[in-house]
Amino acid sequence: MSTSVSTESRALALVLGEERPSPGELAPLFRALPPVAVADLTGLWRGGVFDHEDRMARLLTRLRWYGKRFHDADDVDPLVCRTDDGGLYTYDGMGSARLREVVFDGVASAAMIYDGRPIIDHFRRISPDVVMGAMDAKGEASVLYFHLTREP
Repeated sequence: MSTSVSTESRALALVLGEERPSPGELAPLFRALPPVAVADLTGLWRGGVFDHEDRMARLLTRLRWYGKRFHDADDVDPLVCRTDDGGLYTYDGMGSARLREVVFDGVASAAMIYDGRPIIDHFRRISPDVVMGAMDAKGEASVLYFHLTREP
């Protein structure tokens, strides 16, 4: 991953499921991706995780997590989930959130801050319509890496 293009290409291949990440690959991959602006996240995004065995990933699966909805910088639905009939709803068990530019691993980029929980989701750009996220939750032993793809 010597260039930004190859870093973004590798990240996109992982998002698309063309390959599985190797052990320890996600953190350096995330760090190598460019920042994303808060304003670039507006809209509905479909989500996915890279490590389905992670404790938080299993929780998201049980909730039937669909993704996130960013109305604006001060109004975010952090957990959009699926209903039994396939519809979408905002799961309110984690509260609401907001977007701010936050420094993480030395890079200022958009981050979603939960209003009532010690959780920050940091974002980096893979493409204009795909981002990689790093969920940094106080008290968790590891960071959960995930991805979001903008819905049309």
